[in-house]
Amino acid sequence: MRLPRLVHDAQPELTARWRSRWPAAPPIGHQVSDPYAEVWVRFHSLPESKRYPDDEGEYAIILERYNTVLDELFAGQDVHLVTSAWTTGPDLPRRRPRADHWQTLLVTDDPDPRFRTHQHLFVTRRTWQRGCLDRLLRAVADDAVADVLITDTRMRRVHHPYDGGADVLLTGPEERDRLRERHADWLSRHPDGF
Repeated sequence: MRLPRLVHDAQPELTARWRSRWPAAPPIGHQVSDPYAEVWVRFHSLPESKRYPDDEGEYAIILERYNTVLDELFAGQDVHLVTSAWTTGPDLPRRRPRADHWQTLLVTDDPDPRFRTHQHLFVTRRTWQRGCLDRLLRAVADDAVADVLITDTRMRRVHHPYDGGADVLLTGPEERDRLRERHADWLSRHPDGF
């Protein structure tokens, strides 16, 4: 996998903290778990690895699973919520999230500028409380929002919700194993954990 190129860094301290903890991956949700299998676990959002909810009962299961793991990771702590927006040029999008710009990355470099893709990362700091991100997590479950990251302010733990589940990076294999065992019913049956 070719790593994206940093085009603009609006928060160098945050970038330095990320790189010191996760140097092999950019802060992009779908890329963060690949190099860190020794501390990674994936939980599925619905029973039998069903990807998308059909009714409010299934949304309730999804939100319960997301919030349970997030509580175990971040209860009472400040977290960074990282969201993304994409453009063909390096300028920030006109419609931006209500968050501070963190980075702009060139994720697809094509000789034709119409086919280049820049991913703009935005960050908000907030105190984690169960349910505080339910609206966003519901949008993630519907694949209306992608590449969300939730991390403690020291960036020691990362939660990446996606449509169908969540990838979680922890401080070490022991912590990963404990979390995996507590929620064994939410794991994939695939031998590699996908």
